Amino acid sequence: MAIDMQLDRHILRRTDSSDEEIVINFGPQHPSTHGVINFVTQTNGEVIRRSVPDIGYLHRGLEKIGEMVPYPGYMPFTDRIDYLAAMFANEGYALAIERLLGVEAPPRAKYIRAIAGELCRISNHFISVGTMATDIGAATPLTHALRERETVNDLLEELCGARLTFNYHRIGGVAFDLPEGWATKVLRFLDHLDSYIQEWDRLITFNNIFVRRLANVGIITREKAVDYGLAGPNLRGSGVNWDIRRDMPYGAYPDFEFNIPVGTGRFGTLGDCWDRYFVRVQEMVESSKIVRQALAKLPEGEIQAKVARKLKPEAGEAVGRVESARGEMLYYVVSDGSEKAYRLRVRTGSFMAMGIIEELSPGIMVADLIAIIASLDVVAPEVDR
Repeated sequence: MAIDMQLDRHILRRTDSSDEEIVINFGPQHPSTHGVINFVTQTNGEVIRRSVPDIGYLHRGLEKIGEMVPYPGYMPFTDRIDYLAAMFANEGYALAIERLLGVEAPPRAKYIRAIAGELCRISNHFISVGTMATDIGAATPLTHALRERETVNDLLEELCGARLTFNYHRIGGVAFDLPEGWATKVLRFLDHLDSYIQEWDRLITFNNIFVRRLANVGIITREKAVDYGLAGPNLRGSGVNWDIRRDMPYGAYPDFEFNIPVGTGRFGTLGDCWDRYFVRVQEMVESSKIVRQALAKLPEGEIQAKVARKLKPEAGEAVGRVESARGEMLYYVVSDGSEKAYRLRVRTGSFMAMGIIEELSPGIMVADLIAIIASLDVVAPEVDR
């Protein structure tokens, strides 16, 4: 969508002295924009007339890099697409290349991928719900969320040696097997998590001020969620029961039983900010269920399929699709028979979420824009790539 000439100037100026309408840059360094993103916002006092995302500040050419390095060498770059949920970025790329090659990861590797991914989802969602509370004025919950996230990061560091950009998946499997005694530590954390979520709900989720602040704000109907291509919790928060793990299953997910949380309009209108928030809280509980099942049924065997050292898949195309923390993450890779991809394209949930902000912005308060951005759980690297 085009930004008109007035908004495109990116300056603070009075446009009409009679109604005191101004254009401000909400970002790109504002802490509540969740990264280097700018929202060119036209306001009359505290009431927003229009807010248009202005992206590109974090563009790093990650898709082009995927066409310049050999297939295995691109895996570390996928971490940078979503550094808060990098396991999914690893897995989506691995799946696409495996389909190009016609290979499949061993069963044990699939289970380990699911375990690592769901722990990463828990880690991401703690950041999401914690920063959302902070964005609307509650300081304490973020410290609680970060404490729990650090425990998950400790477990992931023990698994793969990294806490943020993991580079853990490999084409055909994973880099390392589970360390000795690691599963016991994970189960101990999950026991704590299941009880802690109840404490979190008492502290913030059902807090009367928090609920009243988010209910009936930023309402996205089912139809609009689908029309704008929203994904993940943003789509399910509007009541659309769709999840790649169940509806287009991959990896070990067909072997697990879990629920798909959706918005219900419990305290306001279906598809409001609170619904999107609560879907993420419930997803952490479901991730705990999945990890428990995966550890209980973890098969023995290899963690890496046999693949050539130099990968030259036949000419063709393939798609790797995973349910990331921000919804569908899709890799589209075209091979021309060489060691490098001819074309690599990545579709992310954050990029798709940006499109609906202008639709939601007219008539809302400036403070509500902050709540809407937080509820969409946008992370800047996924937007620009």
